[in-house]
Amino acid sequence: MEPLSILFQDDFLIAINKPHGLLVHKSDIARDANEFAVQILRDQIGQHVFPVHRLDRKTSGTLLFALDSETNSLMQKLFMEHQVVKIYHAIVRGFAPENGEIDYALTNNRGKIQEALTIFKRLETSELMIPHGRFQTSRYSLVEAQPQTGRMHQLRKHFAHIFHPIIGDRPYGCNKQNRLFLKKWNHNEMLLHAFCIRFTHPYTGKPVEISAPYHPPFERMMQIMGWNSDGLFLD
Repeated sequence: MEPLSILFQDDFLIAINKPHGLLVHKSDIARDANEFAVQILRDQIGQHVFPVHRLDRKTSGTLLFALDSETNSLMQKLFMEHQVVKIYHAIVRGFAPENGEIDYALTNNRGKIQEALTIFKRLETSELMIPHGRFQTSRYSLVEAQPQTGRMHQLRKHFAHIFHPIIGDRPYGCNKQNRLFLKKWNHNEMLLHAFCIRFTHPYTGKPVEISAPYHPPFERMMQIMGWNSDGLFLD
């Protein structure tokens, strides 16, 4: 495993650009994995780290850790008080609405129904001259999403709910589109990226904004769609 790309680091916090396919930590759900972001980062910087939030194994992008337990507790409090903004980018099937809210309750893995809300806006659209099914072209959108709640697989389930599933998602995505991307472009990764995280630093009181550049597979699909990522990322 190559060293993780560090996006931000001070005496209290560190953020990485998590690759697609890497688990944050050990999980009974994915017993086949033997590499984890927590362990890799710990070995890379030579000290313990505490993940202050989670990303799905299939999701790439900004992942924040605390460097001590006290900072972890302070960051957990910010998350619980909804003082942290998380922004995701995704490539979805079809022309998504220009903007909207997805207010749709979700059932967790214990069978409990939980309220869930996602705010989104469309950034780009593309119509490729690729016949698919009964259509003569294939349509896609780049969307920016802000989950207002933190439910498991929330964005994946929400975009599937409005019939604009995230490309490469399984099991919530579109199998026909996933097969098309694999056959035509040899692409099988889920196109969901944790683009940015914003919060007030628990010690300095200053605003912190950390963004993660797309990984090569996502950037490649941006180019295929004819979209330019210049200007999307922070200096």
